[in-house]
Amino acid sequence: MVPALSLWLPILVSAALVFVASSVIHMMLSYHNKDFRAVPDEDGVMDALRGFDIPAGDYSLPHAANLEVMRSEEYQDKARRGPVTFMTVLPDGHLLSMRDQLIQWFVYSAIVSLFAAHVTGLALGPGADSMAVFHFVSATAFAGYAFAHAQRSIWFSQNWGTTARNMFDGLVYALLTGGVFGWLWP
Repeated sequence: MVPALSLWLPILVSAALVFVASSVIHMMLSYHNKDFRAVPDEDGVMDALRGFDIPAGDYSLPHAANLEVMRSEEYQDKARRGPVTFMTVLPDGHLLSMRDQLIQWFVYSAIVSLFAAHVTGLALGPGADSMAVFHFVSATAFAGYAFAHAQRSIWFSQNWGTTARNMFDGLVYALLTGGVFGWLWP
């Protein structure tokens, strides 16, 4: 057994490598460009929504606070008429600085690496074969980076293509994480 906290170097190195890889994926490669589409008359829709002064948060239209509301004829009529949407409203100007998201992404990547270190440290001891380390870490990191994306498609009808691209990114991050641990395993 190898205690996870004794693996601080591969945890931080793998988180940094994932951070760099995700930056390359999202800034230099274009395969995520089709994850979101523009609504017709974007300016008109934004002007209309602006008038409601909707606070930052997650919303559904129509909204059902519970199953009783969802079963009501009024709710079902609204859902039939549409539009049915799930939306996240960000504070104005939020995307102009991504500092907070980048910090959170690095911390998240370090947490995924910490869990991968924990699982692998329980399964393998010091001096373990680097391919065994790579497999354990990669599989655990893939679960942390990729599987939750499917929930967006299952429950919120996110396009499965977007989900597949995000899961592919998760595979890249997992393989990088596994490689770092295989290289730096004690």
